[in-house]
Amino acid sequence: MTVIEQEIAQLSDEALKEARQAAGAEELEALRVKYLGRKGALTKVLRGLKDLDPDLRRQVGAQANRAKESLETALAQALAALKEAAARAAAPALDVTLPGRRGPLGRLHPLTRIMEEICEIFLYLGFEAVTGPEVELDWYNFEALNIPPDHPARDMQDTFYFNDKVLLRTHTSPMQIRVMEKRQPPVRIIAPGKVYRRDLDMTHSPMFHQVEGLLVDRGVTFADLKGVLTEFVHQMFGAEVGLRFRPSYFPFTEPSAEIDIACVMCRGEGCRVCKITGWIEVLGAGMVHPAVFEAVGYDPEEYTGFAFGLGVERIAMLKYGIDDIRLFFDNDLRFLRQF
Repeated sequence: MTVIEQEIAQLSDEALKEARQAAGAEELEALRVKYLGRKGALTKVLRGLKDLDPDLRRQVGAQANRAKESLETALAQALAALKEAAARAAAPALDVTLPGRRGPLGRLHPLTRIMEEICEIFLYLGFEAVTGPEVELDWYNFEALNIPPDHPARDMQDTFYFNDKVLLRTHTSPMQIRVMEKRQPPVRIIAPGKVYRRDLDMTHSPMFHQVEGLLVDRGVTFADLKGVLTEFVHQMFGAEVGLRFRPSYFPFTEPSAEIDIACVMCRGEGCRVCKITGWIEVLGAGMVHPAVFEAVGYDPEEYTGFAFGLGVERIAMLKYGIDDIRLFFDNDLRFLRQF
């Protein structure tokens, strides 16, 4: 190592040592001037490189530049450390005796609560929960449920189609067909899940939730259907809530019925929500149509069954007194914290 290289190494060690020991920003600035200023020690060495042999000049120049960069970095880090220490000193002291702040707790979404409550009631009654695809085939969503392509009931459902055969399911009833294709009676299932229809207003959403139910066995009657759904309504809304079965029409059940409950807002007296009738529809149901049994290979002369379906959002709106379905999907914490 040449004399000038030894001098640069010594200057670098001394400068770095002094930078680590500096007690303030003024000392750091003085060190910068001392070593890197116009008349600084390292600056003088760099100016003297022109008098060296070219090969040695490159070698010593590289060493001097490394020493300069190391010192500049050390000075910047030391200054940053001093500023951080000053900021900590100026900050208010932490009082470790203060009680801790409770963090916000998450809550189940109201639709999740209602969905779980509905499923628990039917599981208690002996049903099994099954799930399936939300992108469905036209066969399972319509045709196997006695809704052929030219059936007017298709007009009742505004469907999202991918093509002529593939769609977003409009109800969870396709799971009834999928299960019956693979199992022989007895069958006792519920199918909770998301469904999709082209509809959006205060009481409709393009994506919503349904729970469909199916019970098939020998000797199943409409009385069994009435017993199961009456128990469900009383479990969900209270034993004092009245209900009635009203004749209706669904292509996959015959006979069909809609189930109304006494308005939970006015207790059957008549109000805007129930349109002064005192009743609100909550369920659709009926005895499984023989054509549905034939589509899955069941003998309608041997087996009977009933099916039903309900909208989870509708049950939640009635249960919690909510008049706009869009509140469930706005993610407004002021609304969600109430549950």
